[in-house]
Amino acid sequence: MTKMTDEQQQIDNDEISLKELIQKIQEWFAYLKTQWKLIIGIAAIGGLIGLTIAFIIKPTYKANMTFVLEEDKGVGMSGALGLASSFGFDLGAGGGGMFTNNNIIELMKSRHVVEKALLNPITIDNRKSNLIDFFIDFNFLRNKWMKKERYLNVKFPLDNDRQNFTILQDTVLQVIYNDIVKNNLKIIQKDKKVSIITIEVTSKNELFSKLFCEQLVKETSDFYIETKSKKARLNVDILQHQADSIRTELNSAITGVATASDNVYNLNPALNVKRTPSTRRQVDVQANTAILTQLVAQLELSKVSLRKETPLVQLIDRPILPLEKDKTGKLLSLLLGGFLAGFLTVIYLVLGRLFKNMV
Repeated sequence: MTKMTDEQQQIDNDEISLKELIQKIQEWFAYLKTQWKLIIGIAAIGGLIGLTIAFIIKPTYKANMTFVLEEDKGVGMSGALGLASSFGFDLGAGGGGMFTNNNIIELMKSRHVVEKALLNPITIDNRKSNLIDFFIDFNFLRNKWMKKERYLNVKFPLDNDRQNFTILQDTVLQVIYNDIVKNNLKIIQKDKKVSIITIEVTSKNELFSKLFCEQLVKETSDFYIETKSKKARLNVDILQHQADSIRTELNSAITGVATASDNVYNLNPALNVKRTPSTRRQVDVQANTAILTQLVAQLELSKVSLRKETPLVQLIDRPILPLEKDKTGKLLSLLLGGFLAGFLTVIYLVLGRLFKNMV
């Protein structure tokens, strides 16, 4: 009997608590209704502020470029391994390398590549300039540097000679590089299993977004191809130089044979010693011919290897004007500003009343 009484009392207490909660909510709602003019007034002000911000904030333009990295991973490497094994060397299976997709992404964000893209000369409105001066102009950075007079006359030459830059130029480059990498540049690789990479450049100037995106891919591609094929290209240059030298020696030896033959024309057969220079030159011709044949064969193989070692950067999508514009709508700014202002007003009224009751 006592147990039933306790359970009934617990149910009654829960019903009383629920009724009190509903009563409290009704009291707060009634209180807020008395303040409706204040809430609506501040919400209207917030909406106007949001609308004003929508008019003031300039739109941003987004340029996207997608490309894929391709390189011959099989034939060139197997040929090199086969050649090495014929001389008794075991080079292993190879693989990997410094230019994985993650490394390419970091390369695009590196100061070296970004600066080269910014310093490349361009033509805007029939006037030669470079992207960094263009960036400074449309962001009105010189107006912000009015208090620092030494920065006002900072200009960047079109010859792209990085070694002759002053400390001021280096400082400006560093600041703009950090700003671009942090706020304007995004590099996306949707799937790590594929080599497709998308570059996204966002700025307040449509033309800058497009040009910088294109220049960044160009500089990355040039650096990538030059580095990947550097050893093979150096080998081709050395073999080409050796082949040219041997060919010159062979031509000289052929001329020497002819000259020596002319000197012994109608010579007494008893005077064989006079034929010695001609015989020597013939030996030189035969030796140089054999050497040149081997060098030409190696040179052609090296050229084939160079073509295989040279990777391909294949563009898939380019940024095309007009670019995608990103700007907050005026209606959305009006509604969002009004909602936030009204919500904060309600929070302020509730907290204020609670504080008065506590006191």
